Parts: sequence; C-alpha cells; structure tokens
Amino acid sequence: MATGTESIPVLVTSVEKERIAKLASESGMSMGEFLRCAAESFRPENETAMLLGLIDQMLETTARASDAIDDALEFIDASNRRMDALDARRTKK
Repeated sequence: MATGTESIPVLVTSVEKERIAKLASESGMSMGEFLRCAAESFRPENETAMLLGLIDQMLETTARASDAIDDALEFIDASNRRMDALDARRTKK
C-alpha cells in the first residue's frame, strides 16, 4: 500500500474510537489502514440497493403473512360455525 501523505481529520466519539481500534486490532491492521480499507470498500449505491431489496422482501413477506392470517381466521370462523351447528343439533335431541 502506498505511503499516505495527506490527512483527513475525522471527529469520532470515544466509544467509536474504541470500537474502531478494536476492529482494526482484530484485523491485524493499524487504525489508519483499517479506515482506508473501510472507506475504499464502501459504496453508498450498494447499500441503497441492498436496503431496497430488503424492503421489497419485507413487504412481500408481510403480504404473505397477512394472507395466511386471513386464511386461518376464515378456517376458524368456518370451524366455529360447524361446531355451533353440531351444538344446536345436540341440544335439540
């Protein structure tokens, strides 16, 4: 990797700095190297596409779950009507 000659001041909280330092250490990198690699690999358009895909999946899954709940409620209503009819016949005897 080329030797850096420019500086980019970035303010972080002490908690963020500790987390970045830990991640860098676990990766066997200096904080600077870790941050350069992270910045180099970040692509906002990829993040947006991924989030939009997740939203689409969530909407599809929610619609399927809602349909399944509606089907279950219809089944329960039909079952309750059958039980009511059986009870009515039983009490007439």
